[in-house]
Amino acid sequence: MNKGAKIGIGVVSAAMLAVAGFGVYNIATSLTGGSDAKPKGPRTVVDEAPTAQQAAEAAKTFLDAWAKGDLEAAGAATDKPETAIATLTAFRTKVHPSALTLTPGGPAGAAPSPAATATDGTDGSAAPASSVYEVPLTFSAKVEFEGTAAPWAYQGALGMVKMSDGKAAVRWTSGVIHPKLTAGHSITVKPIVAPPSQLGDRNGKPLTGFPSLAPLLSQIKNTGPTDPGDAGTGVVITNDSGQGTPEKLFTITEPKPAKPLRLTIDAKLQQAAEDAMREQSKGGTLSGSVVAIEPSTGNVLAFANAPAVGMNRAFGGGTAPGSTMKVITAAALLEAGVTPGSTMACPAETTAGGQKVKNDFDGAFPDYTLLEDFAHSCNTAFINAGAEHLKPGTLPKLAKDAFGLGLVWHTGLSTFDTSIPVPNSMAAALPEFIGQGAIRTNSLAMASVSATVQNGTFHQPVLVPGMTDGVAHAPRALSSSVLNDLRKLMRGVVTGGTAHDAMAGIPNVYAKTGTAEIDGKDTNAWFTAFRGDLAVAAEIEGGGHGAAAAGPAAAKLLRIGNN
Repeated sequence: MNKGAKIGIGVVSAAMLAVAGFGVYNIATSLTGGSDAKPKGPRTVVDEAPTAQQAAEAAKTFLDAWAKGDLEAAGAATDKPETAIATLTAFRTKVHPSALTLTPGGPAGAAPSPAATATDGTDGSAAPASSVYEVPLTFSAKVEFEGTAAPWAYQGALGMVKMSDGKAAVRWTSGVIHPKLTAGHSITVKPIVAPPSQLGDRNGKPLTGFPSLAPLLSQIKNTGPTDPGDAGTGVVITNDSGQGTPEKLFTITEPKPAKPLRLTIDAKLQQAAEDAMREQSKGGTLSGSVVAIEPSTGNVLAFANAPAVGMNRAFGGGTAPGSTMKVITAAALLEAGVTPGSTMACPAETTAGGQKVKNDFDGAFPDYTLLEDFAHSCNTAFINAGAEHLKPGTLPKLAKDAFGLGLVWHTGLSTFDTSIPVPNSMAAALPEFIGQGAIRTNSLAMASVSATVQNGTFHQPVLVPGMTDGVAHAPRALSSSVLNDLRKLMRGVVTGGTAHDAMAGIPNVYAKTGTAEIDGKDTNAWFTAFRGDLAVAAEIEGGGHGAAAAGPAAAKLLRIGNN
């Protein structure tokens, strides 16, 4: 009874592993096929535990059949034959061992006890509502592969139940294959790579001592580009959603040692970003983030968060951007035929989405032009002009098609890639023209907006050099005339508008300030700008006006520049 069963399953070439071994094994999906042999009448689990001898004999029958490759017989020894056969077949196909030895063990834990409504794990269904009495047993697995002398050994577990025909059977769950395998996860053979020996900035300087980077370095190590020839192979468990890092269970062939990895980060700018967040968040009292991007490439040169631990707010945050969104609204108005010199009256108040909207300054200015409205951030002018010249879906379409907002970005870290819902009416669209309403974005995205205006073409932000798979590309670029006018508008914000004081002493800066009201809380401060081949955005939650809180954070990086 305690002898292990072993069977050779054939020689697996490297080419076969590349084609078949690397496929995904989805344990949560029942595959078609299976045995033609059907039990006579329904065979169900009963509320009575099998005897120890019944449980041991049935477990050995199951393990022997599985090890021999007789998967129909193995499935018949469970309470869910079809699901078990499909799952065992997938394991053999996707993991593809050359030999399998399964040795029955002894009891696992206490005496039989009821386990009601336990989740199956193979198809997400629940066990019958009545109590299921199980006899827990263990077994030892030894899985062998061509190309390595070391076997993959692990301890497994079986829950033995009594069936309505009086015999014992294995209660089938995904954990029968391996104790770590659960619903929503898959087990397969995949290429594995060694993590970089160290991470450096774009000049090779070590990226140590930066609070905002420290929590994310291990994640970055697993996303870097690798030479396929350096990869090994291993058995891994992955999340079917594609999120998270695969959990390695066994290394079949060792990968070659990885070279040091240089990120796009610039250590000097990163230090400035960390300092800026510490100062403008009042030592972490307020939450915020800042990002610097190289417009010519999309490379992320720096990012910092307050607090530095927890969510990466710079990449994953989602709040309304306030008037920094007017960069995109202005682009839409320019494409609709409005010019910087066009008269665009700035009344003291107007209505948007049924709500009265005012400006951050007193008075009405009926002779203001688009240039002046943009420089002083006149909310009423942009709402009224949007209602006159634009359609409800104009802003989200332009943001996606020309600025890349709303596309799926692959930066090297998890991101929230901006949400600008398509309004169902002009009344719903009006708040979006001034960056309010349902728009949600972050400092990474708004730095990218300034980068697009500077460069003329959207480049998806990237943190890990060499990442090309899945990098997003915007369908079109803005015309040269629209770009020139946008730059003129952003320059006017610095020379005679809301960013004048915050950018004092910094040459050749183009900017837009933003203030966002969220649920009656203290206003959030936003700022986006570019200078030369450097684009920056910052946001401080509850910081007040953009120029007063987010502007100084951006200024620290803009003064340094991209040299």
